[in-house]
Amino acid sequence: QAARSTRTVVIAGVPAGLLQDDVMADILTIHFQMSRNNGGDVEEVTYPTWNKGVAYVTFEDQEVVESVLKKDQHLLQDKRLPRCYPLTVTRYCDNVSSSLIHLIML
Repeated sequence: QAARSTRTVVIAGVPAGLLQDDVMADILTIHFQMSRNNGGDVEEVTYPTWNKGVAYVTFEDQEVVESVLKKDQHLLQDKRLPRCYPLTVTRYCDNVSSSLIHLIML
């Protein structure tokens, strides 16, 4: 079992305020479990976060992170959404969280 941070990706571009937070988390879970999105088993979706339009997706396996990052473009589609939304998927970095903790402690 790889460390949680190595199994997590950061998702930007999540349409905020359109749907209830738990519904949006479900839509994100479905998107990242689909094989056509290079996805796999999702352990957890963290949404909403401190940053508007940002979610964290943690997968069961680190290999899924690699395949999700290789996909050229992620388009969030669901019948509950008015249109498709392009998502930016980046590797989760411990530096982000440690720098935030550093700011909080100042």
